[in-house]
Amino acid sequence: METSPKHGYGSGRFYVEHQGYHSSDNTSQATTYSSVQTLEQHYTLESSSRTNSFPNHNNSPSSANFSPHDSPASQLESNSYALMPQQSLEIISGSLEDESCLTNDLDDLSHVIRELETAMRGTDTEILGMYDTVVPMESNRILSEAEKWKLTMDVASRGDLKEMLFACAKAMDANDIEITEYLMSEMRKMVSISGNPVQRIGAYMLESLVARMACSGSAIYKALKCKEPTGNELLSYMHLLFEICPYFKFGYLSANGAIAEAMKEENRVHIIDFQINQGSQWISLIQALAGRPGGPPALRITGFDDSFSNFARGGGLDIVGKRLTRLAQSCQVPFEFHAAGVAPSKVQLEDLKLQPGEAVAVNFAMMLHHVPDETVDSHNPRERLLRLAKHICPKVVTLVEQESNTNRVPFFPRFAETLDYYLPVFESIDVVLPREHKERINVEQHCLARELVNLVACEGAERVERHEPLRTWRSRFAMAGFKPYPLSSFVNSTIKNLLENYCGNYTLEERDGALYLGWMNRPLVASCAWR
Repeated sequence: METSPKHGYGSGRFYVEHQGYHSSDNTSQATTYSSVQTLEQHYTLESSSRTNSFPNHNNSPSSANFSPHDSPASQLESNSYALMPQQSLEIISGSLEDESCLTNDLDDLSHVIRELETAMRGTDTEILGMYDTVVPMESNRILSEAEKWKLTMDVASRGDLKEMLFACAKAMDANDIEITEYLMSEMRKMVSISGNPVQRIGAYMLESLVARMACSGSAIYKALKCKEPTGNELLSYMHLLFEICPYFKFGYLSANGAIAEAMKEENRVHIIDFQINQGSQWISLIQALAGRPGGPPALRITGFDDSFSNFARGGGLDIVGKRLTRLAQSCQVPFEFHAAGVAPSKVQLEDLKLQPGEAVAVNFAMMLHHVPDETVDSHNPRERLLRLAKHICPKVVTLVEQESNTNRVPFFPRFAETLDYYLPVFESIDVVLPREHKERINVEQHCLARELVNLVACEGAERVERHEPLRTWRSRFAMAGFKPYPLSSFVNSTIKNLLENYCGNYTLEERDGALYLGWMNRPLVASCAWR
């Protein structure tokens, strides 16, 4: 998410146009559904040539047709900006690999993470069990085709879009293409990008399922577009999301509070931001440091860029550096900006330009879930980046992440988790912007939907959205040698004051030294600090 913010949510684009799926929703009002338009071709689900199973996403891209022009979606050219590819972190130095306080055994880490996720799966299992009765493809007895179709027709007759989405994903997971296609055709009559939150997220989840069935998830994720927004337009959508929802501000304020607390006695401060985006996070911190008793410290910020933010701002990090420099000068804060010219997963120790006598803070704000772990890359870039952060002995490390569990999860429970997580986000937007509001549609299409496509339709290294809950992050940070740095009560009160400006459905919970921002008691973003 970034609007000038980080882009946990706003990390991509999903372009749709109204294209003639006319029907009526549950309120009997006319609605339309927009189909994906990719490289000026309108892709719709073709069921004329059926197969007995779906493409294997772990193999090479399939040539399954997804176009009325019989054009293999897997051959789409990608000419859009994409998230910076995450590659393995090069070995920093021999001494880093030999740090005695760090754990080198990747098997131990994998075992710990698996154990943790198994323990957490209880709630997921209960949720998913509800849908075993919808289309029970895996039961104690084998259902006949007639029984499966009766159950499917029962689901469709109830007209519960959420239930139908789960049933469709369940059928797809069981390789039942006929039931999948039938449910897709029924749901097309119900979804709408200008409907209620379930209808809107349903539109994007449905198109994600279509892309997965065509084995074109990666191509769709990278190239979905009709009218590509300019950088300024995209930046305006991101800024609107930043203003109407407190997710970014919550993360920024909590992280900045931890940094300010840790650096209150320091005269030279160096912040390493591994995904600086538009630099918005540091505006409030620079202003706060300007008023520090005894005068502000000398501040240096090292920022890492990504292609999405680069496109939105229309240039490199020099734009961010100049903007922050002007602000620091106006606040009379000694300031220096350094633009790192490498990806976080490729960073070397010398790229950080560390200087003697400076106190270092490391900021991971909604970016670590984009770094592959050991399940994707045997070099485990996610762990290596944490090891690098530990190696430079920072005074504080801040972590802000979406409270969701999609990294190691198989397709169907991942689909369920994605719907369960993003629906509250759509609901929170619904409270602020009218359903026919053009800018709301743009925000959801360009700042949210591409993540849904990646989570549902992509597998392996192509799936870059790999969220983990805070309990898993705690395990990773502990294995890297970090200890918790509890957030102060001042940070908590600051966040409470922030939430007074928003709808009362937002919730704030302090637990085990971390803060959780949620919507109607569903945690969405977690923030904590380490040392």
